[in-house]
Amino acid sequence: MQLTDYENFPSVLPIIFEENFLYPFMISPLFVTNDEDIKAVEYAINNNKLLVIGVLKNTDKKEKAFYDVAVAGNIMRKVSLPDGRIKVLFQGLTKVKILNVNHSIPLQVTVDELKTNSYDQQEVSITLELLKNKIESYARLNRAFPIDLIKTIDNNSEPNRIVDIISSALKVDIKNAYKLLKEIDVLKRLYTLIDIVEKEIKAIKLKTEITKKVNQQIEKTNKDYFLKEQLKTIQKELGDDDRAKEIKKYRKKLKKLKPFISKNGYKEIKKQIQKLSRMHPDSADASMIQTYIEQVLEIPFDKIVDEKIDIFDVQNQLDTDHYSLKEPKERIVEYFALKEYLQINNISQDKKNSTIICFVGPPGVGKTSLANSIANALKRPLERIALGGLEDVSELRGHRRTYIGAMPGRLIQALVNAKAMNPVIVLDEIDKLGQTHRGDPTAVMLEVLDPEQNDKFRDHYLNFEIDLSKIIFVATANNLSSIPAPLRDRLEIIEINSYTPTEKFFIAKNYLLPQELSKHGLKKSQINLSDATIKLIIDKYTLEAGVRNLRRSFNKIFRKVIKEFIEDTSIKKISISSKNINKYLKKPIFEIDPADKRDKVGIVNGLAWTSVGGDVLKIEAVKFKGK
Repeated sequence: MQLTDYENFPSVLPIIFEENFLYPFMISPLFVTNDEDIKAVEYAINNNKLLVIGVLKNTDKKEKAFYDVAVAGNIMRKVSLPDGRIKVLFQGLTKVKILNVNHSIPLQVTVDELKTNSYDQQEVSITLELLKNKIESYARLNRAFPIDLIKTIDNNSEPNRIVDIISSALKVDIKNAYKLLKEIDVLKRLYTLIDIVEKEIKAIKLKTEITKKVNQQIEKTNKDYFLKEQLKTIQKELGDDDRAKEIKKYRKKLKKLKPFISKNGYKEIKKQIQKLSRMHPDSADASMIQTYIEQVLEIPFDKIVDEKIDIFDVQNQLDTDHYSLKEPKERIVEYFALKEYLQINNISQDKKNSTIICFVGPPGVGKTSLANSIANALKRPLERIALGGLEDVSELRGHRRTYIGAMPGRLIQALVNAKAMNPVIVLDEIDKLGQTHRGDPTAVMLEVLDPEQNDKFRDHYLNFEIDLSKIIFVATANNLSSIPAPLRDRLEIIEINSYTPTEKFFIAKNYLLPQELSKHGLKKSQINLSDATIKLIIDKYTLEAGVRNLRRSFNKIFRKVIKEFIEDTSIKKISISSKNINKYLKKPIFEIDPADKRDKVGIVNGLAWTSVGGDVLKIEAVKFKGK
């Protein structure tokens, strides 16, 4: 039916509401469920009136609650359904503008036909071509767009009809549909639709791109998952499941140590673990990398022994372990008094003022045992690095991992053994470092003992910097002149002189004898060693600056005593005196000549100085007749 078959506009027509706009010249099936809407349909059929299809702005059917533009059309067919609803086949005929609302039953509105203005045919034709090109581009991107519709558009020259057809096919949202319906300028309608189509093209391109990326990610994730599962199965079949557990353990331990390791250190270890996880377990490099990871993860980055310092504990420990040595003890206590003072007052110590203690003195005077006492007083682990005869720089700085049998330097090994980052490390015999074609170890010691550099010490094996500044270094040397001047400049020299016979006597009585009795499992009641005998052993059986040979003499006596106890079980106690000392130590080794009471002709006395004490030299003078 045509519009001419109905009354002229404006007219009063019944209205029902749908969720979306309908367009003129379109035939649409509608399901009517509302009683009021059913009455409106029946009213239109019975009175041969057009039916208006409007769109609500909200759920209330009140005045101005719906859009003022709608579509009027006729009812081509009506079918009643068993559930009380009716199905209507609606044909849109024209756009209308709602002028007024009549609150009657059914609801009716006064409408007028909404006609578009006249237009320039050439300009509209060009714009239509542009719109058709956009629609063809959209159809290539969106397969859901009906292809037959493009032919319909090509065969149609009416711009308003084309706009309505495309709007319906694109399922334009309500706001844009309202904008297109109410517009009476044909060119503006075309431009508005072109903008909508361009936005749809951009949206569908973006959606396609996102979908592609998501699919790629999903494919990659699925691929990785299946590959990992296959790898796990293969490893399990080959018996490599334990290796995967080890790598997982390495990663877990590294994560735990992360806050305590430098960024470069964490990066290097993580890189090696990643490399190991990708390598075949039977390759030579895999074994080398695994050794490296295990060595590095053993370093106690997160272990710091309580750094509290108490000089009274230091003083008591030194007095307990050592007799005499007044000046060295006093200097050691002063050294730690400064550290305790700065610690109590929360003052950070200037690195330039930090010093390294070096005990210098003859063998056996107690240099190393002083370091032991310091470690005991501070309750820190003690590690000893023997530098005597060390010639290879790699022993201190570590070997590069490219070499077979490479390992970290002795300093790193000392930290591993101490299980703490702030132990006491004794650098024994620092004056006996050698220099060869393999490098100069003293140059490495310059960095290790320099407080301004040792917080970033680089070990060749580790390949990253490590902090040695928390370590208390104690060096020992026999001869100060053998230490290179630059290295000597970094040391706080504490000289320990040789012991006098009186000092040796008290050391033997109060320290050496109790210690050696305990070591040999003997009781004080089993041996009678008089003071005179001890002095005799010091004078005639030892000649040294320290007390090492004196200790050996006691060892020799106690071994023979134990042998006698075993051979004759009836013996309960053995006395050792000047009368039977030859039995245990044989003949005296050193004899001291008594001073001459009278002057002798041709003989003059001279004095000799040695590191173990002095001696008197008898020099004979002979007279010759000259010219």
